[in-house]
Amino acid sequence: MTDNRSSVETERSTPRQRAIEAYGNARDRVGNAGRRAGESLEEAPLLVLAAGLAAGAAIAALLPRTRTEDRLLKPVTDRARETARVAVQAAKDAGQGRLDELGLTREKGSDTIRSIFQGFSDAAKASGQAAIGSVRGKE
Repeated sequence: MTDNRSSVETERSTPRQRAIEAYGNARDRVGNAGRRAGESLEEAPLLVLAAGLAAGAAIAALLPRTRTEDRLLKPVTDRARETARVAVQAAKDAGQGRLDELGLTREKGSDTIRSIFQGFSDAAKASGQAAIGSVRGKE
């Protein structure tokens, strides 16, 4: 909301009038902010949800935990930690099993990488020698 009155009129206004104007301006700003938030929610609800979760997690991380929280959450965190450990181990085992089925071992991988680097080295040498030969041939 724009105030079109001159600065002289503003100086003559009473504290009550200034308070009413400030309240009106603040109400308009809050209304506009709410409207913008609603539009954002309609356009990208998952983004707004993710931002809210991130803000909540950040606030929770900053607050110290109490002994009661530690006592109540310990079984849950222990169970989650064990579940994650088992899941990681299962994924490693499954991945290693699949690599074994394909005949891909650590030694074969090392040999393949060594062969690739040797091929790059040989190609670079051959390119360099060809460039030198070309330059010498023109002299």
